[in-house]
Amino acid sequence: MSELIEKAKLLKKASYEMAMLTEEEKNQGLEQIAAALSANVDFILQENSKDMEAGAAAGFAPPLLDRLKLTEERVRQMADGVRQLIHLKDPVGETTEQWTLENGLAIQTIRVPLGVVGMVYEARPNVTVDAAALCLKAGNAVLLRGSSSAARSNIALVSVMKAALEDSPIPEQALQLLEDTSRETASEMFRLNEYLDMLIPRGGAGLIQTVIQQATVPVLETGVGNCHVYIDESAKKDMAIAIAENAKLHRPSVCNAAESLLIHKDWPHREELLRSLHEKDVELRGSDDLVQKFSFIQKAEEADWGTEYLAPILAVKTVADVKEAVAHIQTYGTKHSEAIVSETPQHVQTFFRAIDAAVLYHNASTRFTDGEQFGYGAEIGISTQKLHARGPMGLRAITTVKSIVEGNGQIRK
Repeated sequence: MSELIEKAKLLKKASYEMAMLTEEEKNQGLEQIAAALSANVDFILQENSKDMEAGAAAGFAPPLLDRLKLTEERVRQMADGVRQLIHLKDPVGETTEQWTLENGLAIQTIRVPLGVVGMVYEARPNVTVDAAALCLKAGNAVLLRGSSSAARSNIALVSVMKAALEDSPIPEQALQLLEDTSRETASEMFRLNEYLDMLIPRGGAGLIQTVIQQATVPVLETGVGNCHVYIDESAKKDMAIAIAENAKLHRPSVCNAAESLLIHKDWPHREELLRSLHEKDVELRGSDDLVQKFSFIQKAEEADWGTEYLAPILAVKTVADVKEAVAHIQTYGTKHSEAIVSETPQHVQTFFRAIDAAVLYHNASTRFTDGEQFGYGAEIGISTQKLHARGPMGLRAITTVKSIVEGNGQIRK
């Protein structure tokens, strides 16, 4: 029996046990996971360093190495994220609707776990903990399939978490890591309808499209982030500069970082902003008018407008008005996060009504598109699709509903 099938069978059985746990029992298991992560920082960092060394030797780009890297602070943050979930209300058992029919039948819909969730992701070991904790809190069993680049880190993290669950109400078998990272096994996982109830891919466009195209298991799609900041003519200087720089530079290697900057042609502080970005070592690729005016701006190619750089590179363009900004975003955006900096309410409303994206911002950085920032605790991903869940996905996004019908002898005539 293959590793995949063996672990899938264990997960299916464990999912039935998970559905019966109380909130207090799940929280107990999560507290033990958080404590174990904090107590095993040295071991986790030791294993992560092996992945980092292998990645550097393989020539990984700096943004990828940043996503792969764990530090003492990042491990502590993962443990804190698990503890935050403990304080969030368990959605399982929540009544979403209830009504009584004329025939006396009382109907209610309640939230229940999805069952077995398959998580497919790249490079980022923090996702291992976030996905595991979220799935377990929502009553799901979870199969984790990370990338080979983070194999040692993921094995270390899962071994620590599984050891923590051995003496907890959560069955240790409800958490499994697929250590075989071959494409053949991944393709088999994508079609494992007998055991998996949902697949969630999290990573670059190539991974996400591969899962969508190959999977027969239902997919909860997360999206690539080609995010924009549009600075309107009425934008306040200091606010606009701060938002643009934060959206690009706070952490360039993540999906909610800005990749394109659109500036109204009559905004008077354009030069100051562009020079500030350049001085902060942002590589600027711009429209023709900007290239002619500023020697430090390279000419943007067509591909630049649609690229998720995940690096200190920014596409910049001058636009005539909010309608041109909207048209540009409609053409090149990925329906992730888009921001407008403006003091003109009509322009803000135009932007909000016309842009189709999971999260829209007025006078704020796109970097807030995050489960923890939204108050969801850890997130399992950011959905840019329109069905089931959209935006940062917390606990409710990995539950479904079932209907309970109470009668007193009714039969259909």
